[in-house]
Amino acid sequence: MAKKPRARYTLEFKLEALRQIGAGQSVAVVSATLGVGPTTLHNWIKAQREGKLGGPGSKPVSPEQMELAQLRAENARLRMERDILKKATAYFARESK
Repeated sequence: MAKKPRARYTLEFKLEALRQIGAGQSVAVVSATLGVGPTTLHNWIKAQREGKLGGPGSKPVSPEQMELAQLRAENARLRMERDILKKATAYFARESK
């Protein structure tokens, strides 16, 4: 059985996930929205608390990179909402027949 390759996430992606959690979204919701495991998110929270998130030699994040990460996260959230609405519409269309 082949091992699944380890996922690599950019610093911008991690910071956006942590921003969403800091804004009040639950770890479970952010995990589902971004497709990152909850354990990974908890590890990032711990690393941020300890000041080790970027690690030694991490590059500074430009405003454009941060905006891109935010837009990608918002895009993922909007897709999830759209899919939920599609399913709800199909469900209620079946119920009305």
